[in-house]
Amino acid sequence: MKNRPLIVGLGGTTRTGSSSEKALGISLRAAERAGARTLRIDGAGLDLPTYAPERKERTEAALALITALRECDGLIIASPSYHGSVSGLVKNALDYTEDLAKDERVYLDGCAVGLISCGAGWQGAGHALTTLRSIAHSLRAWPTPMGAMLNTTMRVFDDNGECVDESASFQLETVGRQVVEFASMRRSIAQSSERLAA
Repeated sequence: MKNRPLIVGLGGTTRTGSSSEKALGISLRAAERAGARTLRIDGAGLDLPTYAPERKERTEAALALITALRECDGLIIASPSYHGSVSGLVKNALDYTEDLAKDERVYLDGCAVGLISCGAGWQGAGHALTTLRSIAHSLRAWPTPMGAMLNTTMRVFDDNGECVDESASFQLETVGRQVVEFASMRRSIAQSSERLAA
């Protein structure tokens, strides 16, 4: 089990069954089919105190998030587009990566990251996806070539949360697979380097 890469899914909203939460689930299932272990942090798990670097105390939920980010081989982030950017909930969760600034792996250095944005229209979703990509680069992560962008004014999901849009399904599943592929390559290179150094 430990030999399989750990992919953490982060996103959604405080509203159960949101489009971004459903999209995240589809990408994580694709990651599992590609051979990964997955851990999902959404909804209540993202309802954290505003990140304050000067405060050292952390809630249990914040500690769980920080531990997951520290241990993951890959990350999938799904955000709704709020007024042309990512949601405050997702951005605040990502601000907690500052607690990784002095780790051996600084922030998300070399970590594969898949990105998903959902918006009521293409413009907002496009801006949110671009913002997520900029954040990933700032955290030294490797965004996957495919980023998923969903226009939720169209029928993307059925009542059971299954994706009924072929293009959206392709994007979400590709994001999940690519994160696993990138993470597995990274692990393989690291293990080869360790063997050579031994």
